[in-house]
Amino acid sequence: MLTAKEVALEVTKALDEKKGIDIKLLQIAEVSSLADYFLICTGTSNTHVKTLCDYAEYTMEQLGEPMLGREGHRGNSWELLDFGSVVVHVFTDEARKFYDLERLWKDAEVVDLKNIIVEG
Repeated sequence: MLTAKEVALEVTKALDEKKGIDIKLLQIAEVSSLADYFLICTGTSNTHVKTLCDYAEYTMEQLGEPMLGREGHRGNSWELLDFGSVVVHVFTDEARKFYDLERLWKDAEVVDLKNIIVEG
């Protein structure tokens, strides 16, 4: 069983492998009881959003961390993956700007991912 942070980092790696854009990990445990982490990522299209989510789900299943739920919105412009302590939001660029979760959760601590994400 992985810790919340390990789940967050493994999902981050999976999203990065599939070319997720502008991946941000917010530690929200201090400001909300919803989860420990919100992971936010952008896909280049609705198809890319679905691919990112499918791969994140597959990766976590391989690690023995099944997803608790998955919600889609408006033809894959935004998908949410619920891993309990980690909630993953994958958006198209337009949807991410519209919902602006980084602004809504501005009191959360941003986790440094420079050693996790491969710059490319």
